[in-house]
Amino acid sequence: MLEELGIKAKRASRLMAKLGQKEKNNALLNVADAIVAHAEEIIAANDKDIEYAKNKGMSEALLDRLKLTKERFIVMADGVREVVALEDPIGEVLSMKKRPNGLLIGQQRVPMGVIGIIYESRPNVTVDAFALTFKTGNAVILRGGSDCINSNIALVKVIKEALRESNVTEDAINLIEDTDREVAKEFMRMNKYVDLLIPRGGAGLIRTVVENATIPVIETGTGNCHIYVDSFASLDKAIPIIKNAKLQRLGTCNTCESLVIHKDIADKAIPLIVDMLEENECEIRGDEASIAISSYIKPATEEDYGTEYLARIISAKVVDNIDEAIEHINRYSTGHSEAIITENYENAQRFLDEIDSACVYVNASTRFTDGFMFGFGAEIGISTQKLHARGPMGLLALTSTKYIIYGDGQIRE
Repeated sequence: MLEELGIKAKRASRLMAKLGQKEKNNALLNVADAIVAHAEEIIAANDKDIEYAKNKGMSEALLDRLKLTKERFIVMADGVREVVALEDPIGEVLSMKKRPNGLLIGQQRVPMGVIGIIYESRPNVTVDAFALTFKTGNAVILRGGSDCINSNIALVKVIKEALRESNVTEDAINLIEDTDREVAKEFMRMNKYVDLLIPRGGAGLIRTVVENATIPVIETGTGNCHIYVDSFASLDKAIPIIKNAKLQRLGTCNTCESLVIHKDIADKAIPLIVDMLEENECEIRGDEASIAISSYIKPATEEDYGTEYLARIISAKVVDNIDEAIEHINRYSTGHSEAIITENYENAQRFLDEIDSACVYVNASTRFTDGFMFGFGAEIGISTQKLHARGPMGLLALTSTKYIIYGDGQIRE
């Protein structure tokens, strides 16, 4: 089965590389319309996944990731349309220089080929991944989790039908319907057909892919994201930002999981933070200094400071200065997104310069780390590694380059 999918995808990738921008955009618009038009039947499939997940005892945050609503279909379709509006990077010539021997040597942006995506209970990833890989002239092989298999089958069916109606190869998108873990591991070793593998999910999934894949991997990391409330912070800004970053959606990788608070503002900040989080039934696990200010805070363990909770829990640490804050964050961060709340320009710049994460904010919520929010349309994931791509990955992250050389009879002596 995997061999057949690999052959189909490789063949489709060659056809995809020939498509022009107009052909790709027309097909994507048809896909966006089809997703909305078939929302009810996809939701019916999603309801089966939700029921199965509830019976398994899936957490509130993960159920929220899994659930599809009519409103989310509109968002998914808008994401596809926004990808259509973006400039097609394929074919762009990045440079062209003339050598002393007369050769013109240039670098041109090209598709990767076949991209594999392994992800968990996020059926919206099916649509995002397709839109971005298709726009960049790639074929994609998707392997979602068992929790969202019915949703994914329904979504891929609708996308394939829209591609056929657009006179484009339906093998531009392929779904591995067998959810057995051994099949997933076999997929990770399909370097004969797959040019790039991207895992999206929790730490366990990402570790499994990194350890087992023979295909080049872009590691999309987990999100132990921090907010540092500096001594020069405006609490009128800090409280709404923390509320948004922690509570808007519990199950996203850009959710704030850890607070760091300067000792000079802790007596004022912590009671306000506690009142807001307690009102929203969010547990706080902190150090002795924070517990001394509020009895609502429970003792934190060493493990708490490095945990991506994906739940109504957050860690808290009081620090003596910005140096300690930066050291703490760089030690426990997963390299995803961190923010400083401050009105001090020098501290803001130090934080931007010295925090080693993909996205670093001043006076804004970490929830903005998202391809849609960054103007990329949909996103393929948030890369926390440093090679090839880092941060929200849009179209450019799914391309490669090749050298193109123009000659006039030159030979090497």
